[in-house]
Amino acid sequence: MPQSPDALDAVAVRTWCSLALEALGREREAIDAINVYPVADGDTGTNLYLTVESAAAAVEAVFEAHATGSTVPAPADAVRAMAHGALIGARGNSGTILAQLLRGMAGVLAEAGDADHLRAALAEAAAAARLAVAHPVEGTVLTVATAAAEAAGGTEAGAGLTAVLDAACEGARAALAATPGQLAVLGRAGVVDAGGQGLVTVLGALLEAVGGQAPPRTPQPAPDTLPRTGDCAPEGPDDGPAFEVIYLLEARDEAVDRLRSRLDALGDSLVVVGGDGLWNVHVHVDDAGAAVEAGVEAGRPYRIRITHFAADRVRARREPAQRAVVVVVPGDGLSVLCTEAGATTVLARPGEPPASGELVDAIRRAHAREVVLLPNDADLRHTAAAAAEQARAEGVRVALVPTRAAVQGIAALAVHEPDRSFDEDVVAMTAAAGATRYAELAVAERQSWTMAGICQAGDILGLIDGDVAVIGEEVPGTARTVLDRMLSAGGELVTLVLGEDVPDALADALREHVREGHPAVDTLVYRGGHQAAPLLIGVE
Repeated sequence: MPQSPDALDAVAVRTWCSLALEALGREREAIDAINVYPVADGDTGTNLYLTVESAAAAVEAVFEAHATGSTVPAPADAVRAMAHGALIGARGNSGTILAQLLRGMAGVLAEAGDADHLRAALAEAAAAARLAVAHPVEGTVLTVATAAAEAAGGTEAGAGLTAVLDAACEGARAALAATPGQLAVLGRAGVVDAGGQGLVTVLGALLEAVGGQAPPRTPQPAPDTLPRTGDCAPEGPDDGPAFEVIYLLEARDEAVDRLRSRLDALGDSLVVVGGDGLWNVHVHVDDAGAAVEAGVEAGRPYRIRITHFAADRVRARREPAQRAVVVVVPGDGLSVLCTEAGATTVLARPGEPPASGELVDAIRRAHAREVVLLPNDADLRHTAAAAAEQARAEGVRVALVPTRAAVQGIAALAVHEPDRSFDEDVVAMTAAAGATRYAELAVAERQSWTMAGICQAGDILGLIDGDVAVIGEEVPGTARTVLDRMLSAGGELVTLVLGEDVPDALADALREHVREGHPAVDTLVYRGGHQAAPLLIGVE
């Protein structure tokens, strides 16, 4: 066995992240299987894996930045990168708490990585995680983190890193084993806390990185392998809010304090982690739109993810749904709309199209054997195709409907019927999307030549099916001209998606304009929220 180092260096941090990712990859499905708290949605292992994957990628980026030189990164740079990567990539309740644990550790280990600082780091991590959770509950990962810190703090003065970590892991394992007796839902299901199991795995990886030998692993049985009658049966699956809302938030500390109070009143499982102007917000609510709006009032939310919990959470965890729809949307308003329609959404931020990994993550979150993927952007066709191929390699049947705009995705989602055959459903959704012409208004950034002539900076451009067809001076007039051109070829339904700063009066005026010129055409209006285009238009 290699000699234990006196202090954590950057290489040890890198090794820790790599080993943790490898271990969570092995144990992901087992941890998913015992996930019954706070929601039995079977994704704790997956969320922890994705969180550590982001942390490991951030550390690798630091090493790559030093690749041209002969030096390795400073330990402080490595631990801070690890914490930042976990923060921006945190998934779910468990991943968000793990991100705060790593952030708490990094704040101390950035000063020094010796045994004394490690003791302090574990204590700071446990305390910071408890402060981040609105209503801490014993028998969870918080209990396991506290036990690890206390066990590490009880080691003898002069003990080395390996001895401190060995004690922390032993304390964590003992606390984990006791969780079924602390939290009733765990006792009824006959399992330990899934988040706590994940933390034991992460701490074990740190011990292996420092000491060179992995701690003993004690895999936990899935609930289905245990008797569950009478008092051991799980609680009713319909308890709790309908949506999980997660987003990154750029905001001041005082604004986040107000945000916590507002979100706490809206739902439960509230965890807000981060600092220095960047936060990761996680909450379970019935009103997903209100949770996002609270973030908008506090600062700038982005990377918004909204997940609809299945009506029968326990069944959904054990038996994946037959079919789901994954939709890329350009604004948070449409994200809420599509989520309420039962879809899993991926937010395409202005200027930041989603990567294939984000689409694969959404397909996994859908927990379905069959998935219809709606990219809603012609530029995403290759990214979406790559994501579909990766998901197929994981055993999911994926159909990619080549929607080129959000309004085509709305049309496809409107005819989605999960009870018919997969092929029939895909054909119907593809036909609905193909029958929808799409347009959007944009503001010209500079003088340039277009298919409609020369535009000047500040002009309002009307793009129909991706090409500039109208150049105007203001939004209402340009919108009317675009609608007239689109309806000249016929249509039965107009869909308008308004941007965040567009007044409702515009929608009323356009609806009246359509009614006057085309009495048989209906008009639907949606709020798109924060999106790049002030107005999206669809004609079916």
